[in-house]
Parts: sequence; C-alpha cells; structure tokens
Amino acid sequence: MIPRRRQRVPEPRYGLLRRLGRADRWAFDRVAAARLPGLEYVLPRLSRFADHGVLWFTTAGVLGATGRPRLRRAALRGSIAIAVASPAVNVLGKHAFRRKRPVVDLVPPIRIRWKLPTSHAFPSGHSASAAAFAAGVALEAPRRVAVPVAVTASAVAFSRVYTGAHYPGDVLAGVGIGAAAALGTRLVWPARPPVARVAPAEDAAEPVAEDGTGLVAVVNPGSGATGGATAAILPGRPELAIELLERELPAAEIVRLGPDEDADKVLGEAAGRAAVLAVIGGDGTVNAGARAALEHGVPLLVVPTGTFDHFARAIGVESAAEAIAAYRGGRIGRVDVSYVTPVSGDPAGEEERLFLNTASLGAYTELVVRRERLEKRIGKWPALAVAAVRTLRHSEPVALTVDGRERRVWLAFVGNCVYGSRGAAPTWRDRLDDGRLDVRMIATGRRVPRVRAVAAVLAGHLHVIPGYRAWRATGVEVVSRSGDLRLARDGEVSSLPAAVRFGKHAGALAVFTPDDAG
Repeated sequence: MIPRRRQRVPEPRYGLLRRLGRADRWAFDRVAAARLPGLEYVLPRLSRFADHGVLWFTTAGVLGATGRPRLRRAALRGSIAIAVASPAVNVLGKHAFRRKRPVVDLVPPIRIRWKLPTSHAFPSGHSASAAAFAAGVALEAPRRVAVPVAVTASAVAFSRVYTGAHYPGDVLAGVGIGAAAALGTRLVWPARPPVARVAPAEDAAEPVAEDGTGLVAVVNPGSGATGGATAAILPGRPELAIELLERELPAAEIVRLGPDEDADKVLGEAAGRAAVLAVIGGDGTVNAGARAALEHGVPLLVVPTGTFDHFARAIGVESAAEAIAAYRGGRIGRVDVSYVTPVSGDPAGEEERLFLNTASLGAYTELVVRRERLEKRIGKWPALAVAAVRTLRHSEPVALTVDGRERRVWLAFVGNCVYGSRGAAPTWRDRLDDGRLDVRMIATGRRVPRVRAVAAVLAGHLHVIPGYRAWRATGVEVVSRSGDLRLARDGEVSSLPAAVRFGKHAGALAVFTPDDAG
C-alpha cells in the first residue's frame, strides 16, 4: 500500500495576527515587569509630562525663544507634525481598531501609582506625538539639537510600555504614524538645507590675522530696528555685534555710518584700504558692501544684524559669533552676483545695479513701500503682515514685454541662483554658484482671484494661481509698456528706465563662509 501524503493544514483565519498578538503580549510582560535602576522614577514622570503634548510644545517654545531661524523652523515643523499625527491617532486610529489596554498585574507598584488612560490602546498617541515632533525637528535642526530631542522621544515611547499603558505594537504603530506625519509636512513646506553650498575659491586665499589686522568693518547702526515700543527698551543688534568684534578682533578698524552719510562712498573708501571688508547690517547694507568689495577686489565678511538677513543665512552665518568663526576659519568661497541694467544702446553708459538675493516687480514693490510706511509705528514684522494683505487685495497687473513676449504681470520674481521653495519670496537656495537666474511670474489676462492668491502666497505655493510661470535663465530682458519700472532689489525699492536687462556675474564675489558650506 502506498502511504498517503499528509496534507498541510491551512492556517486559521487571522493566524498571523494571533501570533503577532502573542509576541506583542510576551514583549510587554518582559518590559513592564522589568526594574531599571534609576529609571523607576524618571520614566513614569516623563510619560506624564508628555500628556497632551506638554513636553513637546514646551520644547518648541524653548527652541523658538532662542531667536535662531533654523531652530524656529524646527519648532514649527515639529508642532505642525503633532497637529497632523495626534488627530490621525486619537480620532481615526483608536476608534477604528478599539484595542483594549494591557493588563497591568505585572507592573511594579512604583508605576501603578500613575493613573492609566482609559481610551483605546492602538495606536499610541504619546508615541505618535513624540515621533512626529522628533522627526520634524530632525528635518530642520542641527544634529546637536536633533539628537537630544530624538533620545527624549525614544524614552517617552519606551515609557508607554514600561508604565503598562501600551503594548509594544501600539508604540511601534504610533511611531510610524508620527514619522509619516513629519515627513508629510515636506509636501507643503519643503525642508531647506542648512547652508547653501559654495565651492572654495582657490584664487582668493587671504591671510587671516587672529587679532583682525587688515579687517575694516563698516556698521549700519540702523539695521535690525524694529520700530515701535520695543526699539526703546531692547539693545540694538549692531551694537552687540560691535562689542563682540572689538573683544575678539581688537586690531580691526570699525567705521560707523552716520545718518546722512553716503553708504556707497564710505564702503568704497573702507574697501580701498582693507585686506578684508566686513559689513555689519542687513541685506541692503550687504548689497552695498558687495559692490565695494567687487570694485576693490577684496573678500567680504558678512556680520548679520538686520531683520531678515537672507544672504547671511544662505551662507550659514546667523550671528556675529558665527561670522567671526568663519573669518578665523579662513574659508573663502566665490558666489554669483546678479545685476539689472538699463538697456540704453550704449554699453559704457549702462550702470549695473547688483543683487545677491532677489529682484522683484509688480505687487512685491507695493508691499515693500507699504511696509516701510507702517514699520516705524507698529514694527517691521506686523507691518509686513498688514502690507501683504493690503497689497494682495488691491494690486493690479503691470503690462510688460518679457523676452519679446507681451504679458500682464501681477507679480514677478528674479532670484540670484535657483531657489528651492515656490512662495512669493522664496527663502532658500541649494547653491550660490550655479550660474543661473530663477525667474517666476504670475502673468494673467484677467483679474487674479484674490482669496486664492492670498492663500497661495501665505502657503508658499504660487504654482496653484492661474498664469504662474517659472524658468531658469542666464539673462532676461524686460520692457514696461507703461513707463518706468519700479524694482525691489534685496528689499530696496528704486525706479529704473522702461527697458532693463537681468544678467549674472558667475562666481564674482569672494565671501567668507563656514567650513560646512562646501
């Protein structure tokens, strides 16, 4: 007789889930019954402090209070990630799965004192919030900040099992949802690189004196002024930067710009006798300093004390201390300089007007004018918000001819190098030496939908507005069909002839950069 082959008995329905459940309970029993010397008191209290996101929002407040833009972005992104992950877990996940809390008989008495939650267990809301905040911070913050936050988040997630509140599977699911929420924020708000890359300049090596010999620093005392009541009680950032410069580089020469002095003349004279020209001020002062440095062939050291400091942040210098560290490091890179010049037919008579960040036409120039009118009364940031709403509600398109094509332009933006975000005033670049102009405009033959436009500008997604166009170029020619052009270069508004040309000087400016700018 031939023996019959034994047939394989199929797994019962949900057999895999049952095995995972048994493994989950086994892991819970081992962790919850463990005694960890030194952590018996720490972990339960840390878990309780994380209730309702108190731990994370407190951390976000501390990061925001530092005043560092990178840390403020990290705090904001982490908070937004929590705002997405928490409802996904507590409103959708827990009600969809309705998993019961674990039995706490094995939990040591020291941990039973803490009141266990009565909601459903799967997924873990605490773990989701912890992972969302930690991942959001990691997308923006430097490693020295992101690592401690990640360690704290891991401790909170582990404490949920250790205190008997969740099975390990609940925690892992929460961590996955939180991390996904943080990564999802990049869809509407792309994470920016900490520093725009700049290749080192082999031909611009300058001896750096430890005491600052040969360095001439020109200070704009009015940069960074907020206006309003705060201006009377807060010390000016330029004065704090000067104190640090005098202490760290005592041989450096410091020149203060007077209220009625010609900045271009003062900077030109300073560059003529300097081995290194430093500018202490905002984007407008840095722009003037770049012109002087180019004319005299000296490297530029940027010491940011303005309100926005876009160029300084792009090269990774966010404070006077970081500027001094970049100077002492001696790393000099060459960055692109863009320009706009009138088209007069006589090349010798065409004066180039430089910009390091952006040049804008249309609604943005109106926004700058309105902001300047309001900022002395209510401060720069509130003035910017009010001016933006008024401008976007009332501005009208401008009739332009762009590279031979007639357009009605509501807003136009020309960036020095390619920007990574898509807002009305993009804020970060991957490189400062790519040799390209970033051209973006909203050209429409009809009235722009105001509510949609305001929402798109505030959210940083101009591409959803009808008529949005974007391209890269090495030069652009613009002609106004209604007369002179009003142009905002690096935040400064000026009037130009009707026909202008935008172009680039690739790698023209030598500037001190941090060691991590390569």
